[in-house]
Amino acid sequence: MSWIEEIEISEAGGKLAEMYAALVKQRGKVSNILKVHSLNPAAMGDHLDLYMTLMFGKSGLSRAEREAVAVVVSANNDCEYCVRHHAEALKHYIDDEETLTMLMTADGLETLEPRLSNIVRHAEKLTTAPIAMTESDLDELRTEGLSDKDILDLTLIVAYFNFVNRIALGLGVTFTAEELSGYRDA
Repeated sequence: MSWIEEIEISEAGGKLAEMYAALVKQRGKVSNILKVHSLNPAAMGDHLDLYMTLMFGKSGLSRAEREAVAVVVSANNDCEYCVRHHAEALKHYIDDEETLTMLMTADGLETLEPRLSNIVRHAEKLTTAPIAMTESDLDELRTEGLSDKDILDLTLIVAYFNFVNRIALGLGVTFTAEELSGYRDA
């Protein structure tokens, strides 16, 4: 599932076995992006905690907006693993194929409804040109009703997916159709 050694669920012991069991109970299975951490269970746990906080924690950003950000950041980084995983999750919230395609290709984002458009275009800019960010970029988000806490959450989600994309791309994390689907929301 990647270019490095991984410890399979059936071979795991101790803390790693406990973490795998908890993931299966909570999410239905263990994703390859987490399994690639198996040689460092502490990092896997910290990674999972951050993911759960950012993607499922209390926020003014909807689950759909968070998943859309994940998809757009990943599309800009050419991380097919994360695009496909989070597009699959996004389908639970957005059933319009044209919108999904725009997000998955990061093309036509300016034509989305205004709030979502501003959120994902902000995520795209922060991903592709972070040095170009200005305070006025935040003002655009505020006009769409985002609070400073929401803007912080958005920034953390963008940073998180840039981090995860580099793990997936740098370690050659792969997916199958079966691995992409069937996860339960937390």
